[in-house]
Amino acid sequence: MRLMISGGGTGGHIYPALALIKRLQERRLLDLDEVLYVGTAKGLEADIVTKAGIPFETIEIQGFKRKLTFDNFHTLTLFHKSLTRAKKLIQEFQPDIVIGTGGYVCAPVCYEASRLHIPTMIHEQNSVAGVSNKFLAHFVDRICYVFPEVAHQFPESKKLVFTGNPRAQEVSALKPQGMLAELGLNPDLQTLLIVGGSRGAAPLNKAVVEGIPEFSEKPYQVIFITGRALYDNVIKEIGTEKTAPNVKVLAYLDNMSQLLPEIAVFGGRSGATTLAEVTALGIPSILIPSPYVTHDHQSKNADYLVKNSAALLLPEMELNGRSLVAAADHILLDSEVWQRMHMASLKLATTDASDKMIEEMMSLIRAHRH
Repeated sequence: MRLMISGGGTGGHIYPALALIKRLQERRLLDLDEVLYVGTAKGLEADIVTKAGIPFETIEIQGFKRKLTFDNFHTLTLFHKSLTRAKKLIQEFQPDIVIGTGGYVCAPVCYEASRLHIPTMIHEQNSVAGVSNKFLAHFVDRICYVFPEVAHQFPESKKLVFTGNPRAQEVSALKPQGMLAELGLNPDLQTLLIVGGSRGAAPLNKAVVEGIPEFSEKPYQVIFITGRALYDNVIKEIGTEKTAPNVKVLAYLDNMSQLLPEIAVFGGRSGATTLAEVTALGIPSILIPSPYVTHDHQSKNADYLVKNSAALLLPEMELNGRSLVAAADHILLDSEVWQRMHMASLKLATTDASDKMIEEMMSLIRAHRH
């Protein structure tokens, strides 16, 4: 199978693509020289995909501004050029199927593939459909989705197929690696992992700093990942006194998903990939949606888990040290509450998401060949 895959801008569009590629390799359906990832040179994908050792090509493109500006004319020119570049890459690589996982870059790639009558699929990770996916829905053969709420946003109902997020399948297979002990923490204590996000989330960090004196006295332990950009500020705010042995503050953790099997509760943003990962392992969560994302999609992602009793919602405007500690106590100090939320979280997991997508891919390729 020859696969061209495109998605970029944020980790939420990139990691599901990588998880799918990994599963195709595990099932011996794809060699590394049979895949081509198309992204932008400026997006996170340029770093993440090349580090993963996957062949990578770039297209120059940018998103439209909401107001009519000169920038939009430049964007139109770039889009026209990006179509030419996408067509050239497709004709050279000769894929059996082309998949878009979101972000502006996948628009020219999937659009040109559909014009060249190559089977096409898109994957929508969020509960609010992205601009590129809404545009591409008219042209592609399949629309894979994760949140039931997103289905009605696509008029092309016959193309819709529920698959879940490929990251869920990848993470569901993880086992404890003894990372708590490596971090100098007690493997026998329940652990709350709070993540400020890879780029850090200042209001969340402020609340954790406020809560540290209380967290220090709890019978559970806390790992707090600040994000590299804000680590020095956080350490300064905590002060020179060392935190208690049950509180660990880190700037970043490269292999964070490896830690998840040892975590009792997650606290942080409600990006689609994060939610796929925590539900895959049945981890109850305290969700603080980012109010700074397009169409407030993180709130809608979080609502789905909250509605299904798998998470507590803590809006940023209500977030402070006290409310964060209270939410953690509510789950971690009552084993019945934890167990209920754990089971509810597991119920939302799609631990065969990659396999479901692969099934759709194979059926499209077969139909195209006949």
